[in-house]
Amino acid sequence: MTPEEIEADGVRLRQFRPGDAADLAAGCGDPVNLRFNPGMPQPYTEADARWWIAEGAPAAWATGGAAYAIADGATDRLVGGAGIGPVVAARRQADLGYWVAPWARRRGVATAATRALAASALRHGFDRLELLIHAENPASLRVALAAGFRHEGVRRAAGQLRGGGRTDLLAWARLADDPPGPAPRLLPDLPDGRLTDGVVTLRRLGPDDVEVMHRLHTRPEVVANQAPPVPPAWAAIERRCRTAESGWLTGTLARLLILDAVTGEPAGSCGLNVTDQDAGEGSVGYALLPGQRGRGLATRAVRLLAGWAFGPAGIARLTAGTVPENTASHRVLERVGFRREGLLRGRLPGLAGSRLDDLVFGLLPDELR
Repeated sequence: MTPEEIEADGVRLRQFRPGDAADLAAGCGDPVNLRFNPGMPQPYTEADARWWIAEGAPAAWATGGAAYAIADGATDRLVGGAGIGPVVAARRQADLGYWVAPWARRRGVATAATRALAASALRHGFDRLELLIHAENPASLRVALAAGFRHEGVRRAAGQLRGGGRTDLLAWARLADDPPGPAPRLLPDLPDGRLTDGVVTLRRLGPDDVEVMHRLHTRPEVVANQAPPVPPAWAAIERRCRTAESGWLTGTLARLLILDAVTGEPAGSCGLNVTDQDAGEGSVGYALLPGQRGRGLATRAVRLLAGWAFGPAGIARLTAGTVPENTASHRVLERVGFRREGLLRGRLPGLAGSRLDDLVFGLLPDELR
C-alpha cells in the first residue's frame, strides 16, 4: 500500500509524526489497549513511541502493509492507530488492526477508521482482510460488525497473553466482493437493553454476574438437570459471564439473567442457543434460584425469550431438551406452548461413561401462548 492520507467521517488516517509521541505513549499505555495488544511494551514510554514513529511504522509500509495514525479530522490530534499486516501477498490477504485512545472512545473513531482502511486496502488489490479479536473485547467486535466484517469462527490459541500463555481469538473477515455497509446480525440487541412483562425482566448476562451465576448453577438440583451433571468451576462461570456479549455479537448464543421486575433482584438465568442458523432453529434453557420458584417466573421468562426469538431474532423454530424426570421444567414448557416431540435415548453424556435420555420439546411461532 502507499501512505496516502484518507479522510473519513470525522477522522483522518495519516502517517505518524514526531509531534504525536506524547499522545501515542498515553494512548498505547492505556490498560485496555495493553490488555488486548500484548505485543505493545509495558509500560509504554515516549521512547517506545518515538521508536515506533521513526522505525516501526516505516517498516510496516516497507513490507507492503500500512501503519496509520488516526487523527481527529478537525484538530489533527492523534486519537488512535490502524494498520494492515502481516501481508500474505500470494493470497492477496492481510490482517487489519486498530486501537483508540481513551479520550476518543465512544465517538465512532474505530469504526470510521476501520471502514476507510478496509476500503483502501481492497482498492489496492487485497481480496481478503481478517480481524482476530479477543472474545472479551465486545467493543472491538461491534467495530468489526459495523465495518462489514463477518464472523467465521474461532482461531484456537491464536493469541498470546501478556506474561505467557495463549488464548483463542474470534476470526472475522471482509472480502472484496462483500456488500457495503455493516454486516448483518443474527441476534440483535434487546430493545432498551431488556425484555420485561412487568413481573420479570431479562437482560444480557455480564461480567458482574459471576457470583449469582455460580450460586445458581452449582446447586445440586440444577446440576442434576444438566449434561453431564457436574457443577461448573468458578473460572468457567467467570468466562461465561465475560464472553456473554461476544456470543451475542457472533450470533451463536444469547445468555440472559432473569430479574424480579419489581425488586431488581436476580431470579435465575435463561438463554437462546442458535443450533442451526441455516434452518432458523434455536434451543432454550433456563434455571431459577430456590427462593424464586413457584411464582411462575420461569414461564414468564421463557415466554418473553421465545417472543423475542420469533420476532427480532427471526428464529423459525425453538426446541428445549430436558431430562425425563424434570417434570417441573416440562410444565413450564407446556404452559408456554411447547409440545413433546420425542425421547432421544442415550443422547447426553452422564457420569462415569453413562448416557442420559433427552426428552425434546418443540415450539413454532403460532403455538406461542
